[in-house]
Amino acid sequence: MRYLTPLFLLAFVLPSAAERKPDVILDEERIALLGIETVEASPETFEETTFSLGRIKVLPGKSAVLSSRIQGRAHSVLALPDMRCEQGDELVWVESRQPGDPPPTIRLDAPIAGLISKVNIAQGQPIEPSDALVEIVDLSIVEAAAAVPEHLAGKLQKGQKARIKVPAFPNKEWEAELVHLGAAADEITGTQEAAFHVQNDDELLRPGMRAEFHILTASRGEVTALPRAALQGDVGGRYVFIKCYDVPNAYWKIPVSTGAMNDRVVEITAGLNPGDEVVTKGSYSLAFAGKGNVSLKDALDAAHGHPHNEDGSEMTKEQIVAQQAGGTAAGHTHDHDHDHGLIWKITTGVLVLLLVIQRLVRRGSSQKQETV
Repeated sequence: MRYLTPLFLLAFVLPSAAERKPDVILDEERIALLGIETVEASPETFEETTFSLGRIKVLPGKSAVLSSRIQGRAHSVLALPDMRCEQGDELVWVESRQPGDPPPTIRLDAPIAGLISKVNIAQGQPIEPSDALVEIVDLSIVEAAAAVPEHLAGKLQKGQKARIKVPAFPNKEWEAELVHLGAAADEITGTQEAAFHVQNDDELLRPGMRAEFHILTASRGEVTALPRAALQGDVGGRYVFIKCYDVPNAYWKIPVSTGAMNDRVVEITAGLNPGDEVVTKGSYSLAFAGKGNVSLKDALDAAHGHPHNEDGSEMTKEQIVAQQAGGTAAGHTHDHDHDHGLIWKITTGVLVLLLVIQRLVRRGSSQKQETV
């Protein structure tokens, strides 16, 4: 008997999935303003990644220093920082200390093609053979060195790919393969170097830049995953918005369970069905849209082509006639309230009857015990 009342109440309280009303309904103008975009939930290959930080470096063998084999002074300096030069271009003229009128001069040419990174000489300055006059780097290919924590380094192998970003260009991404691992770990930082050779034709990557690495270490097939922008909420509860099936510009707020996450997508382990259209761009704004700016009645009328009540239920023939007669508001509101009132009275009466029966049963049991 004590289990009957909760089950009885659930039959009245819990709506079926087909009866669920939209959480947000918007008009076309709001949809365009929020820039709503969706993706279809479907199984795909999920890439597991290891995250680490690092720096951009000059690739070994891709730098050169210009120096003079004789003593003298700088007669003219044509090199400028960040200037592009080709191999053999004249950069510095050195006036020799040997006697002569005028003293003899020699020309110093660029030993490699690339960008001039440093100019350490000024016109008239004394020059020694040990001086590094100009430094040149070839940045067509650079080395991206990730400092991977020791406890993650065991997942790395040569040939693994990585997605690399730098703060200077947050919307751009480079891909490269792991070419070598450091021969020893850094005892101070507890990291091991993982080096990637990155094609850098536009020379946006410069030595010394900080870099973020997402190194692909494994993959799993048949995983439902969504762009990270679709996921809302916090550790206490995650949810997404999906498009309603039969109401235009309307969305349900769906709780979901999540699994692994990488730099692009998040694994969804429960809450979605294949084919659900999940909001990505604009999802954060929908969380603050409340009930939207379109009534459920108007949305359903437009979608189905026949009138509905304010709660989303279809109008009866009597209500339609009453509406046409001009008494719609009072008519269907009264009927709607009357229906709810009747259900409430029946529910209350049944509950009271159950409580009375339960008390009678307990009283009868008590009297039997006293008689014994």
